[in-house]
Amino acid sequence: MHVLVTGATGFVGGHLVPALRAADHEVRALVRDPERYDGPDSVDVVTGDLLDPGSFEAALDGVDAAYYLVHSMHAGDDYAERDRRAARNFQQAADDAGVDRVVYLGGLGEDDGALSEHLRSRREVEFILGEGAYDLTTFRAAIIIGAGSASFRMIRELTARLPVMLTPRWVRTDCHPIAIDDVVAYLTRALDAPAAGGETYEIGGPDVMSYAEILKRTGRLVGAGEPVIVPVPVLTPRLSAYWVGLMTDVPSTVARPLIQGLKTPVVADAGPVREVFGVELTPFDEAVKLALDERRCLEAARAAAPAGGASG
Repeated sequence: MHVLVTGATGFVGGHLVPALRAADHEVRALVRDPERYDGPDSVDVVTGDLLDPGSFEAALDGVDAAYYLVHSMHAGDDYAERDRRAARNFQQAADDAGVDRVVYLGGLGEDDGALSEHLRSRREVEFILGEGAYDLTTFRAAIIIGAGSASFRMIRELTARLPVMLTPRWVRTDCHPIAIDDVVAYLTRALDAPAAGGETYEIGGPDVMSYAEILKRTGRLVGAGEPVIVPVPVLTPRLSAYWVGLMTDVPSTVARPLIQGLKTPVVADAGPVREVFGVELTPFDEAVKLALDERRCLEAARAAAPAGGASG
C-alpha cells in the first residue's frame, strides 16, 4: 500500500515509518525541514507545511492511506488555532486527492467539560478529520512511553533530579500509559483491518496506575530511587508547568498543556481494540527499560557522529 506519514520527524512518526517499511508498504514522509529527517533511505521525502496551502498537496498524489500525526504544542499558546487550520487544510486536500483511509492518533479523555485545552484541541482535530470523505480510523492514547515522548521525558527527568516532589493533587489521578512499540503496532495493523475504517479505539498498556505510581516506578528504573511525593492543594497546573520548565529540559510551553491534561482521568476501554488487533501489550516496567535503552543508544550515536554532521 502507498502510505503518507505526516509528522514523520516527530516522536511517533519517527517510530512508525520504519515499521511501515518493514511491513512492505511504500512510504512517503511529509516534512517541513528535510534536514531533520533521519528515516530509512527507501522513504520518499516530500517537503511541505500543512499550515501553508499549496505547499503540501502534491504529497497526497497516488496515496492510498495517510497518517495524521501533526500537532503544534511547541509553537506556543496559539497551538489550538494552528492545529485547527492544519487539520482543515489536510482534510480538504485528502478529499481532493481521493485518499481512501486516514489514521489519526489523538488523546484519551471523556467528552465533557473536564477536558483540558490540550485534550479539547486533540478532540477538535479528530472532529475536523472526521468530516472527510475518506474512512477515518482514530486511536486515542494517554502517556506514550518512549525515548522521544515529551510526557515521558518530563517524568524521567523529574524522577532523576528530584528526590522530593511537591505536586498538585492530580498526582493521584489514574492514567493508562502505553509503550511506543504497542502504539506503532496498532497504527500499522490499522491498514490491514478494513473494518476499522470509521472506528475510534481507546488504547492503553496492561497497567493502570496513578501518576504518583508512574513517578515512583520510573524513579526506581532510572536508578534514582522512589521520589517522595507531597501533594499540595495550592499548586496549580500553571505553576507546575513553570516548575517543570525550570527543573527539566521540557519547555514550559509544552509542559503546561501536558500538565493541564493530567488532571483528567485517562483510562482506556481497551477491550474492543484488543479484539480487533490482538496486540501483545508491553508491561510498564519493560516499556520504561526499552525507552531508557533507546535513549542511551541515541546519545551514543550522536556522540560518535563526526563534527558538523546531522543525526536527526
